[in-house]
Amino acid sequence: MANAMESAPIGFVNEERRREMEQHRAAKERQKQTLNLQRENILSQVTSNPVRRQALEAALSQVEAQIAAIG
Repeated sequence: MANAMESAPIGFVNEERRREMEQHRAAKERQKQTLNLQRENILSQVTSNPVRRQALEAALSQVEAQIAAIG
């Protein structure tokens, strides 16, 4: 039994693929925006407590690594 994509017209398959790619790109962009907001929030926090500063630096490193992984 052929699946729906095999029996669909070529134009429909291409349109469906384009739509999936656009949704993926949009989700990636939203995730990147969220991470950038988190990064800005971390950078805006000022503290003289060394333990808190270390936690903020670790959080910043983690967020920046996630941003780099997204691309």
